[in-house]
Amino acid sequence: MAKTHPRSPSPELKTAGQKRPKIGHDGESPATSSTAATATTVPAAPPAAVIPASAERADPQDPRDVVACFSPDLFEAGNVRRLAASYATNEPFKHALVERLFREDLLQRVKDECLGEAPLYREGDRHLQASLSYLTEQQLALLQNLARLRDALYSAEFRELLRAVTGCGPLSGAKQDMSVNAYRRGCHLLNHDDAIGTRRVSYILYMPLPHHRLWQRRWGGALELYPVREGADGTLEPEPVPTKSIPPAWNQFVFFEVQPGRSSHSVEEVVVGEGEDGWQRLSISGWFHAAQPGEEGYEDELAQSLPSSREQLTSTSTEFKSYSDSEAPPVPNSSLTENQISFLSEFLNPTYLLPRTIKALASRFLAESSLELYDFLSPPIAEKLDAGLREFDERDDLGKNRPSPIPPHTAGTGSGWRIKGPPHRWRYNVLEQPTPGGPSTAVSPRAAQSPLALIRSLQDELFPAPAFRAWLAAISSLLPLRYAVEARRFCPGIGYTLATSEEKEARLDVVLGLTPDVKQAQETNGKGKARESQPTGWQTGEWGGWECYMAPHDEEDDPAVYRSSSHRKSAQNGHERTANGNNSPSGSHGNGEIDMDDSDEEDDDATLLTVQPGFNRLLLVLRDEGVMRFVKYVSAAAEGSRWDICGEYEVGMVEVDESDD
Repeated sequence: MAKTHPRSPSPELKTAGQKRPKIGHDGESPATSSTAATATTVPAAPPAAVIPASAERADPQDPRDVVACFSPDLFEAGNVRRLAASYATNEPFKHALVERLFREDLLQRVKDECLGEAPLYREGDRHLQASLSYLTEQQLALLQNLARLRDALYSAEFRELLRAVTGCGPLSGAKQDMSVNAYRRGCHLLNHDDAIGTRRVSYILYMPLPHHRLWQRRWGGALELYPVREGADGTLEPEPVPTKSIPPAWNQFVFFEVQPGRSSHSVEEVVVGEGEDGWQRLSISGWFHAAQPGEEGYEDELAQSLPSSREQLTSTSTEFKSYSDSEAPPVPNSSLTENQISFLSEFLNPTYLLPRTIKALASRFLAESSLELYDFLSPPIAEKLDAGLREFDERDDLGKNRPSPIPPHTAGTGSGWRIKGPPHRWRYNVLEQPTPGGPSTAVSPRAAQSPLALIRSLQDELFPAPAFRAWLAAISSLLPLRYAVEARRFCPGIGYTLATSEEKEARLDVVLGLTPDVKQAQETNGKGKARESQPTGWQTGEWGGWECYMAPHDEEDDPAVYRSSSHRKSAQNGHERTANGNNSPSGSHGNGEIDMDDSDEEDDDATLLTVQPGFNRLLLVLRDEGVMRFVKYVSAAAEGSRWDICGEYEVGMVEVDESDD
């Protein structure tokens, strides 16, 4: 855990040859933080040296006058004092909100420039190129107001204001890190802390469209701030549920100091369509960096940049359970015993217990290192689960007709389920541990159990069973040594996992998909015959939730931003490639699906395997060391939860008799 630097003292007031600015009154001002009224204490004196002498004589027509770009009373000492007091007391971590940052006419011109220059956006995610420094002279000529806004943001005057409010120390004027972002329907930003490189202060300036209409909370797109707690390893990690939500508002500016492990935030999915009014969450966001070499206040120690958020995701840290010593491990190339078949027949489709089927699947797995088996569970169990899981979603207001497009963060909890975090790694629901000494729910036959009891039985009885261990060994020619199993529920608008990997050993992943298929109304042609229905929902990939394996990161890539566009990945049922590194191309990817960026710009060469959610399908994957794995964020557009039983097995090699066909 990196240590944060101490709060630096505010710079000293420079009065020589300057007119002292007027002191604002104690009432609310347009540039005051929205939470300033709740501050319990106010400093006796305002922070100094942030108030330019030109504040009283700003000239909006002078392009060199950066102060003229801002709201008239932004730099007033009383306002700066209130911002500092608000910043120091705001929760769940220090932040400040300025209701109106720029002059109205300037921001409207900036908005018009951004919308008028569509070629500046990258196709698919609608993000302006990362820095104006990379634009051509012809492009810059079309963005004069945006360039002026950028120059004002990174001016010495505004940087001193930020320093006085946050105590963050000297900020760079040379290293400018700003982008324009258009969040449309389906766009979101997953949990992260922004701790990359020399970033010191994070900010966002809102320009929601159309700007003459108030953005409604039910449309999504709110900035969510998370409290933190100490994890099992002693490092800080975010809580699963945010405690502060800030919806977009025109000309509103939010900023906070970047603190590793503390400044955890996300952006709620935007669920409003564009329509005739062109609704979208347009914003300008970026970072102020620490002073760079050659700038005043540069400290060589800061050359050791803050740890990347990616460093928190290098390993799953899976807690494995061991098999009982009383059970002998499976014997290579041996058939299942009658007792093993008897136990497995309570759960599995009988087809997958036939010797010829097992032999054929073993041959395929040896060649491809992955399998996807349809109709895996016995029909009575599958029918019970299909109906039961649909009922769970309807009961928890997570089905097609739920009252709100974006469920609350606690959706799907209770009745045996709880949230699993931390959300900078994953966020989904798991089964609660049964009460010690409680009554057993196991009955015979299995299909007579309730849906919840069936899920628990699959998690606690089937996946850890010695008989299932023997079946896996027969299919994979691998010997499961230890196991970890959990039932997972990924709720719409909430559930996901970020990419994790194991650097030192291979794993056998066994995932039983239990996501009910979408029921479509039957269409007929003019002659009364049924038309072939088109794929929708999970099958097309528009709802997310797919299981994805990708090649290891290139060390030069850093998933800095958790961003997603409304552009959705096309359906990829089945396998693209094996997730075994020996049979897949080596390579890396840019900021793609696998990392916190969560966007759709993945490098196709890095994608090893993609499987869409489905019902009653078993996925087996041999995952080599370094291969990264994740479950795509489930969109709020999904008409139900994504369900599975996820097993992960430490494995050893089993010798295969090459003379045996």
